[in-house]
Amino acid sequence: MKIIICGKGGSGKSTISALIANGLAKTGFNVLLIDADESNTGLHRLMGESSPLILMDDLGGKKEFKQKLNKPFGFDSGIFSKQTISLKDIPSQCNSKTDGIKLLSIGKIHSSGEGCACPMGILSKMILSKLVIGDKEIVLIDSSAGIEHFGRGIDEKCDLIINVVDPSFESFLLSKKITAMATEAETEICYILNKMDDRVTKIMLENIDQTKVAAKINQDETIFMSGLKGEKLNFSVPEIDPVCRLIEEQKRA
Repeated sequence: MKIIICGKGGSGKSTISALIANGLAKTGFNVLLIDADESNTGLHRLMGESSPLILMDDLGGKKEFKQKLNKPFGFDSGIFSKQTISLKDIPSQCNSKTDGIKLLSIGKIHSSGEGCACPMGILSKMILSKLVIGDKEIVLIDSSAGIEHFGRGIDEKCDLIINVVDPSFESFLLSKKITAMATEAETEICYILNKMDDRVTKIMLENIDQTKVAAKINQDETIFMSGLKGEKLNFSVPEIDPVCRLIEEQKRA
């Protein structure tokens, strides 16, 4: 099963991705957690790992990657020369592993003027298109902020979209657009309402399709302080359990 986690910048996508990955790993799943955000570098830190070699860099960088794409027969060696790939095919130098979770970073913008992030989107789509998932395997994609991944067609390669909604009017508007695009992509979607408290609950529920809400997570001082200090997210949040159960049920279906 392949799941993409999306939402506006600052909504808590990376934190939610880490919490879901930890929750699924504890129930016995082998999880591939993909960092598909070209800007944010915090996912590996949340998992308590230093970032391994980035996959795009391992392939020679954006320039060499595009040259290989333009060859008549594409990639003539490596994982992308295969019709299908498994979690075991991902280069070991490009992933770190902790507590049953593999971490993979697709690509990052390194310097001023290097060009757009489109090659990273192509690379993400290639992986998801070729990746064959085993019975006890789950792929989680922590996406970049906004909706560009829809334009790249990445979501079409996924089985479930999780939209993280924070208490902001911009997030309400974006969630409606994400839901419409999920319908176009014929992909199931659910919401996680994040950073809730007594002041915002009523307003959030009035602006969201409540039938799609899988979890509600309150503003948490422990999570906030841990993130502020750059610490590993080494504790669980019970409110994430219904999301993990939903994923397990869909995986078995």
